[in-house]
Amino acid sequence: MSADAAAGDPSPEEDEAIAGAILALLAARAPSASICPSDVARAMVADEKAWRAKMPDVRRVAAQLATQGRVKVTRGKVEVDALSRGGPIRIRRP
Repeated sequence: MSADAAAGDPSPEEDEAIAGAILALLAARAPSASICPSDVARAMVADEKAWRAKMPDVRRVAAQLATQGRVKVTRGKVEVDALSRGGPIRIRRP
């Protein structure tokens, strides 16, 4: 285990796993469909406490993917920063 992982910082491997889960869930849905960050977290870990703890990392990776143009993050019909406050977000294809 790296020093970063021991300190609680996400590893590049974990970020890649989260990004892969986001993109796989989107690919499995209709092109116009969206997913909730909790869908991603639940797909990765079954335990409620564990998936809830993963939510900040899912939002962070979704923000990175949005910056890269690989996904859009929306609140209602408005595109937003995945890390912004203001309520639930959805992740969708660009």
